[in-house]
Amino acid sequence: MVTEHSLILDLTIVLVSTALGGFVAHRLHQPVILGYLVSGFAIGPFGFKLLGNVSDIKSLAEIGVAFLLFALGVEFSLAELKRVKEIALKGSLLQIGLTIALVTLVTSITGWAAGITQGIFLGAVLSLSSTAIVLKTLTERGETNTVHGQIMLAILITQDLALGVMLAILPAFKQPENIAVALGFALLKIALFVIVAIIFSRWIVPHVLSNIAATESNELFLLVVIALCLGVALTTAYLGLSIAMGAFVAGLMISEIDYADQALAKILPLRDTFASLFFASIGMLIDPAILINNFGLILELVTLVMLGKAAIILVIVLKFGYSLKNAIIVSFGINQIGEFSFVLSLVGLKLGLISQQTYSLLLGTTAITLLLTPLSLNVAPFIADTLNKNPFLAKLLQRFSTPKTISMPEIITGHVVVAGYGRVGQVIVNILQSEGYPVLVIENSEASVQRLRMHQIPYIFGDADSELVLEKAHLETAKALAIALPDPASTRLLLKIALTIAPHLDVIARSHSNKEIDILTQMGAKEVVQPEFEAALELGNHLLKTLGAAESYIQTVIKTIRKDRYLSVRPEQE
Repeated sequence: MVTEHSLILDLTIVLVSTALGGFVAHRLHQPVILGYLVSGFAIGPFGFKLLGNVSDIKSLAEIGVAFLLFALGVEFSLAELKRVKEIALKGSLLQIGLTIALVTLVTSITGWAAGITQGIFLGAVLSLSSTAIVLKTLTERGETNTVHGQIMLAILITQDLALGVMLAILPAFKQPENIAVALGFALLKIALFVIVAIIFSRWIVPHVLSNIAATESNELFLLVVIALCLGVALTTAYLGLSIAMGAFVAGLMISEIDYADQALAKILPLRDTFASLFFASIGMLIDPAILINNFGLILELVTLVMLGKAAIILVIVLKFGYSLKNAIIVSFGINQIGEFSFVLSLVGLKLGLISQQTYSLLLGTTAITLLLTPLSLNVAPFIADTLNKNPFLAKLLQRFSTPKTISMPEIITGHVVVAGYGRVGQVIVNILQSEGYPVLVIENSEASVQRLRMHQIPYIFGDADSELVLEKAHLETAKALAIALPDPASTRLLLKIALTIAPHLDVIARSHSNKEIDILTQMGAKEVVQPEFEAALELGNHLLKTLGAAESYIQTVIKTIRKDRYLSVRPEQE
């Protein structure tokens, strides 16, 4: 009886241990992936040996890889990529290319790689960063819509897309002596597969999902989505490509149709469950003896990887015209090795591109870089502010920070400068334009700039907290400055620089927290608006009218609240 239920027992052990490991990691404010890795090690052959058949768990882990890549394909958005398409495409490819070239050169010279092929493979593994952990950290900090947040997500999206290409051409590396022929053959298979996938995604898959959705059966819809994911994944496996690459393409096949969100919602619980099995299976391969004997080497690798990637990314972001501060935060934010590097490493191990020892060293290095990511993002603004205060460095970097695009009259005066063209900024601009006042917008999102071009609104494309950008905005002749940026730090820096250029400028700023109201006021803002309080005032206005209060009395109450900067109504915990 025990033998008959051995798989169920092993599966239960893995799920319980990963749940426990993920919970402990979360309570320690660490990525849950690290908890899964440790759990896998603890129950695996190098730990307490609690599993009867590790190979069965690894087979289930393959499904986890497929669901991970399938969800990534469904979530992939060309619209998001277009927001910062310049650095997303050119910058990301440059970062991946430079990382691979540098790693290949270093590993070949030092003898860490058995050949150029292995060096290229190691470079590909190290070039990827962690979308999951960076996105989670940015979300928790409320920075997904900031300049540095958009740049990071743009680079990460392109890296994730590049993973599909890497997985597709990886089998060609098994024949290093005929790499050109093998690579050409692999690319041919990819091209044929992509053509067939496009045909299916346009003329077959939408109709199938439409008919299934018409049945209004959630169970049937889920079964078809799973069948699509695993079916395409197995097809690529039979073609000699990879399961992961096929699953990613399967996700792309439905990413642009009406049922994409529904498919993603159905698959996410399965993805998270089987992904925990995948990361646990990775942990089972960790040999503690290799890690202990090479701990010093692993720390050296962590230092080289994080500093090396940061240096490459820093130069690239600066070269694309962003400020030093944003460049530093981005470079410190995505200088780790990503979770999808585990996928590449495992495929490389199976193909014989790396040894078990190299694989274990990669796992140890990756785990530590993931562990250090939140800390790295926390210290980045402090380092950026410190370096910004260095006059020599600021002067040296001036040529990198020039605004990339300017569309405004040669002579502009009596205008209102609006920093940020998001939801708040657009409303401000619409109000001013409807009353006939000249407006100049400062924005760094390509998508927003396209809207500005379409409506023929004068703008400067660049970071609003950059001194060089503000010098182009003619603040000395402006009547007012409205700051509607999503980033509190950029808001404070912009206010400081603007009042240095034009000390008597009337500045109105958006506050992101109660504490910031006082800070911005003390810095010189004539008016500070807190969106949540303003919404509350409007609700209070309506309620007082309902209760019979006179309009004049209501307006007096609201005016008094605004005059004392919401002090009388601020929550006690603030």
